[in-house]
Amino acid sequence: MSTMNISLPVSLKSFVDEQVVQRGYGSSSEYVRELIRKDQDRQHVRALLLAGAASEPSSAADATYFDTLRKTLRKRTGQG
Repeated sequence: MSTMNISLPVSLKSFVDEQVVQRGYGSSSEYVRELIRKDQDRQHVRALLLAGAASEPSSAADATYFDTLRKTLRKRTGQG
């Protein structure tokens, strides 16, 4: 694991310290890693949403679509 040093104003450092204690993180590094992972997830979801918005429309997701989806899932999991 590599190391990164960051400088924070006192107010942000205090906030991070409070979050570490209140949320049960082992260290400020653990807290910051979690924030970065969440940001990566948000960016990934945003990219998926933008790709979906740019894609061609498909058939409507009506009751028949969901019934078929449930049947397919039951077959794959051995429940139907």
